[in-house]
Amino acid sequence: MLDGVSLDQLRAFITAADEGSFSGAARKLRRAQSMVSELVSNLEGQVGVSLFDRRGRYPVLTSEGRVLLADARTILSGVDGMKARAKGMTSGLEPELAVVLDVFFPFHVVVEAAKAFRERFPIVPLRLYAEALGGAYQPVMDGRAALGIVGSLPFVPPGLAHERLADIAFTMVAARTHPLAAWQVTIPRDQLARHTQIVLTDRTDLSAGHEFGVMSADTWRVADLFAKHAFLLHGLGWGGMPVHTIQDDIRAGQLVELQIEDVPPGGHILPMLAVYPSAAPPGPAGRWLIEHLRDACANNH
Repeated sequence: MLDGVSLDQLRAFITAADEGSFSGAARKLRRAQSMVSELVSNLEGQVGVSLFDRRGRYPVLTSEGRVLLADARTILSGVDGMKARAKGMTSGLEPELAVVLDVFFPFHVVVEAAKAFRERFPIVPLRLYAEALGGAYQPVMDGRAALGIVGSLPFVPPGLAHERLADIAFTMVAARTHPLAAWQVTIPRDQLARHTQIVLTDRTDLSAGHEFGVMSADTWRVADLFAKHAFLLHGLGWGGMPVHTIQDDIRAGQLVELQIEDVPPGGHILPMLAVYPSAAPPGPAGRWLIEHLRDACANNH
């Protein structure tokens, strides 16, 4: 019985409820009052309940009408959203934007960008994945993500175009209770090798056969930057972290920056890149996000 419900009926129902009368709905919809009344009556016949109490001068929603009004709004909102999304597709706008985010990238910048993205592209769902090393490239390479914001792997796999977004500092630290934190001079590499290094590991094979920044044969490997941070704070080893993620810990004295050969004070500078398939550059939403992130990072410096 509900298969016969039309969008015209739902619009007449919603407008009559909003305007408080069938005549007001008729004016709003630019249709005859008799047509609006008929559409609502037919809808009541379809759903099998009275939507309005018509005994007074103006129609009043019944309890059933109040419940079904919310459903009607949801249906029309979904239809309007589908129409807007389809219109966007015909103009080249992405139906959704899937982005893989390197865990090294400042997340507060992404949060602010997501807020602005929702205002700018309200009909484009944003899908975010957080990964490290090769895991930040793999979703772009296999088509699960249209765009990657990457930096923890020191090379770009073939088939991907890239644009520089920002630079981040990456430095070596240990807990204040760790033996290496007591060194007041540059720590020789043979001393580093005597202590466990906490290393971020690659979930993919993209970096197979390569070690990045590993200076100790004794390593504990974790696939999550949050876990690495926790291990460092609890003195389970030493290792490298993006400076923006540990600034508060250094200021509080919980972590100490290590002076290490070939690592400049303040840490190495790592370029953060936007990557995407060379054969499938980003559409309007993806391009906007790249430019917004670049500008936001520039303004933060």
